[in-house]
Amino acid sequence: MRFIADSMLGRLARWLRLLGYDTLYYPHIEDSLLLRIAREEKRTLLTRDTRLVRVRGLKNFLLLIENDPFKQLKDVIMAFGLTPYCKSREAVIPLLASRCSLCNTVLNSIPKEEVKHRVPEYVYLTTDSFKKCLTCNRLYWKGTHLEKFQNKFMEVL
Repeated sequence: MRFIADSMLGRLARWLRLLGYDTLYYPHIEDSLLLRIAREEKRTLLTRDTRLVRVRGLKNFLLLIENDPFKQLKDVIMAFGLTPYCKSREAVIPLLASRCSLCNTVLNSIPKEEVKHRVPEYVYLTTDSFKKCLTCNRLYWKGTHLEKFQNKFMEVL
Protein backbone atom coordinates (compact mmCIF):
# COMPACT_ATOMS: atom_id res chain seq x y z
CA MET A 1 0.00 0.00 0.00
CA ARG A 2 1.24 3.49 -0.88
CA PHE A 3 0.33 6.60 1.08
CA ILE A 4 0.67 10.35 0.97
CA ALA A 5 0.26 12.20 4.26
CA ASP A 6 -0.88 15.79 4.60
CA SER A 7 1.25 18.42 6.31
CA MET A 8 -0.25 17.67 9.73
CA LEU A 9 0.95 14.06 9.75
CA GLY A 10 4.74 14.16 9.62
CA ARG A 11 5.30 11.83 12.57
CA LEU A 12 2.79 9.32 11.25
CA ALA A 13 4.58 9.36 7.89
CA ARG A 14 7.89 8.63 9.63
CA TRP A 15 6.45 5.67 11.56
CA LEU A 16 4.84 4.24 8.43
CA ARG A 17 8.17 4.49 6.61
CA LEU A 18 9.97 2.73 9.46
CA LEU A 19 7.44 -0.09 9.10
CA GLY A 20 8.26 -0.32 5.40
CA TYR A 21 5.31 1.51 3.86
CA ASP A 22 5.93 3.86 0.93
CA THR A 23 4.70 7.14 2.41
CA LEU A 24 5.20 10.56 0.85
CA TYR A 25 5.18 13.60 3.08
CA TYR A 26 5.80 17.23 2.21
CA PRO A 27 5.57 19.64 5.16
CA HIS A 28 4.71 22.69 3.02
CA ILE A 29 2.59 21.39 0.14
CA GLU A 30 -0.44 23.07 -1.36
CA ASP A 31 -3.64 21.04 -1.08
CA SER A 32 -4.14 21.00 -4.86
CA LEU A 33 -0.67 19.49 -5.42
CA LEU A 34 -1.18 17.00 -2.60
CA LEU A 35 -4.41 15.80 -4.21
CA ARG A 36 -2.83 15.68 -7.68
CA ILE A 37 0.06 13.51 -6.47
CA ALA A 38 -2.37 11.22 -4.64
CA ARG A 39 -4.42 10.72 -7.80
CA GLU A 40 -1.56 10.46 -10.29
CA GLU A 41 0.46 8.03 -8.19
CA LYS A 42 -2.59 6.11 -6.92
CA ARG A 43 -1.72 6.81 -3.30
CA THR A 44 -4.09 6.75 -0.37
CA LEU A 45 -4.38 10.18 1.23
CA LEU A 46 -3.96 10.30 5.00
CA THR A 47 -5.32 13.53 6.40
CA ARG A 48 -6.72 15.36 9.41
CA ASP A 49 -8.24 18.04 7.20
CA THR A 50 -12.02 17.60 6.91
CA ARG A 51 -12.08 20.08 4.03
CA LEU A 52 -9.76 17.92 1.94
CA VAL A 53 -11.95 14.82 2.16
CA ARG A 54 -14.91 16.75 0.76
CA VAL A 55 -13.16 17.26 -2.58
CA ARG A 56 -15.27 15.83 -5.36
CA GLY A 57 -13.87 12.64 -6.82
CA LEU A 58 -11.51 11.82 -3.93
CA LYS A 59 -11.91 8.13 -3.26
CA ASN A 60 -8.82 6.75 -1.53
CA PHE A 61 -8.39 8.50 1.78
CA LEU A 62 -8.50 8.09 5.51
CA LEU A 63 -9.59 10.95 7.74
CA LEU A 64 -7.75 10.69 11.05
CA ILE A 65 -9.12 12.25 14.21
CA GLU A 66 -6.44 11.26 16.72
CA ASN A 67 -3.65 13.67 17.70
CA ASP A 68 -1.22 11.03 18.97
CA PRO A 69 0.96 9.61 16.14
CA PHE A 70 0.86 6.08 17.57
CA LYS A 71 -2.93 6.14 17.77
CA GLN A 72 -2.96 7.44 14.19
CA LEU A 73 -0.69 4.56 13.22
CA LYS A 74 -3.05 2.11 14.85
CA ASP A 75 -5.99 3.66 12.98
CA VAL A 76 -4.17 3.30 9.64
CA ILE A 77 -3.21 -0.31 10.37
CA MET A 78 -6.76 -1.20 11.38
CA ALA A 79 -8.47 0.69 8.54
CA PHE A 80 -6.44 -1.00 5.81
CA GLY A 81 -5.82 -4.38 7.44
CA LEU A 82 -2.07 -3.90 7.32
CA THR A 83 0.14 -6.56 8.85
CA PRO A 84 3.53 -4.93 9.41
CA TYR A 85 4.28 -7.22 12.33
CA CYS A 86 3.66 -10.58 13.89
CA LYS A 87 2.42 -11.05 17.42
CA SER A 88 5.87 -11.91 18.75
CA ARG A 89 8.16 -9.06 19.76
CA GLU A 90 11.09 -10.58 17.90
CA ALA A 91 9.27 -10.35 14.56
CA VAL A 92 8.81 -6.58 14.57
CA ILE A 93 12.41 -5.40 14.54
CA PRO A 94 13.45 -6.98 11.19
CA LEU A 95 10.68 -5.01 9.50
CA LEU A 96 11.85 -1.73 10.95
CA ALA A 97 14.12 0.55 8.98
CA SER A 98 13.47 -0.76 5.49
CA ARG A 99 12.81 2.81 4.28
CA CYS A 100 14.50 6.05 5.20
CA SER A 101 12.37 7.79 7.81
CA LEU A 102 13.34 11.17 6.34
CA CYS A 103 13.06 10.81 2.58
CA ASN A 104 11.17 7.52 2.00
CA THR A 105 13.97 5.87 -0.05
CA VAL A 106 14.37 2.09 0.26
CA LEU A 107 17.45 1.38 2.36
CA ASN A 108 20.39 -0.73 1.21
CA SER A 109 22.52 -2.97 3.40
CA ILE A 110 26.13 -1.90 3.45
CA PRO A 111 29.31 -3.57 4.70
CA LYS A 112 30.25 -2.76 8.28
CA GLU A 113 33.65 -1.44 7.19
CA GLU A 114 32.02 1.43 5.30
CA VAL A 115 30.56 2.95 8.47
CA LYS A 116 33.59 2.72 10.74
CA HIS A 117 34.22 6.47 10.80
CA ARG A 118 30.56 7.49 10.66
CA VAL A 119 29.13 5.82 13.77
CA PRO A 120 30.15 5.88 17.43
CA GLU A 121 32.87 3.37 18.30
CA TYR A 122 30.55 1.42 20.62
CA VAL A 123 27.98 1.05 17.85
CA TYR A 124 30.65 -0.14 15.43
CA LEU A 125 31.95 -2.73 17.91
CA THR A 126 28.53 -4.08 18.93
CA THR A 127 26.58 -3.97 15.68
CA ASP A 128 27.06 -6.08 12.57
CA SER A 129 24.26 -4.93 10.30
CA PHE A 130 23.96 -1.44 8.85
CA LYS A 131 21.70 0.14 6.25
CA LYS A 132 22.18 3.33 4.29
CA CYS A 133 19.87 5.67 2.44
CA LEU A 134 21.34 6.30 -0.99
CA THR A 135 19.44 9.59 -1.30
CA CYS A 136 20.32 11.40 1.92
CA ASN A 137 23.17 9.14 3.18
CA ARG A 138 21.57 8.58 6.59
CA LEU A 139 22.70 5.40 8.37
CA TYR A 140 20.46 2.95 10.23
CA TRP A 141 21.21 0.10 12.62
CA LYS A 142 19.37 -1.84 15.28
CA GLY A 143 19.79 0.05 18.51
CA THR A 144 17.84 1.00 21.57
CA HIS A 145 15.76 3.51 19.56
CA LEU A 146 14.28 0.63 17.55
CA GLU A 147 13.62 -1.38 20.69
CA LYS A 148 11.82 1.61 22.23
CA PHE A 149 9.74 2.04 19.08
CA GLN A 150 8.95 -1.68 19.05
CA ASN A 151 7.82 -1.61 22.68
CA LYS A 152 5.62 1.45 22.09
CA PHE A 153 4.25 -0.09 18.90
CA MET A 154 3.31 -3.34 20.65
CA GLU A 155 1.76 -1.36 23.53
CA VAL A 156 -0.47 0.66 21.19
CA LEU A 157 -1.56 -2.33 19.15
